[in-house]
Amino acid sequence: MNRKTQLAVLGGVLFLFFAAYFASPLLAVRGLISAAKAGDEAKLEQFVDFPAFRTSLKEELNAKLVEEMRADLGDRAGGLGGLGMILAPTLISGAVDAFVTPPAVAAMVRSGEVPNAKSVARNRARIPDEPSSKVHQGYSYRGLNTFAIRLTREDHPDDYVDLLLERRSVFFWKLAAIDLPRKR
Repeated sequence: MNRKTQLAVLGGVLFLFFAAYFASPLLAVRGLISAAKAGDEAKLEQFVDFPAFRTSLKEELNAKLVEEMRADLGDRAGGLGGLGMILAPTLISGAVDAFVTPPAVAAMVRSGEVPNAKSVARNRARIPDEPSSKVHQGYSYRGLNTFAIRLTREDHPDDYVDLLLERRSVFFWKLAAIDLPRKR
């Protein structure tokens, strides 16, 4: 092989590598969504890091619950309100551990909804099996090793859920975190 051919082959290999590198999260998203729509729990478990996802959901719901309690209580945040803020993380932790299962994650992906913090704390968390309206998906990188899927329902365009996939190897991604919208 002459020098030009070697450079062309090297350039082609590098192009294919980087194309696969940057397209790999889209393939993972496609697999996650198809497994969720099919209700295939075994396949879904390949795409979700459940311990990391539970931890992330606990943190997000705790933050959201504290935010909601502060808004509800306002200046009356002392006494029982303060006790509620102390006990809420414990209640949410146990509820999220019981709630985050392959069928629940599949329902979240299909419907674009997550339970609200108060229903999780009361152990009444429920996500509809089928979406009430069409769910739109948006994709973006949040760094080289984090890829976000923004799920937005057509009937509530300001409500969204960001599912975060994290790179586990060069071409392998897993759903590991969630970002919930904050009140403004």
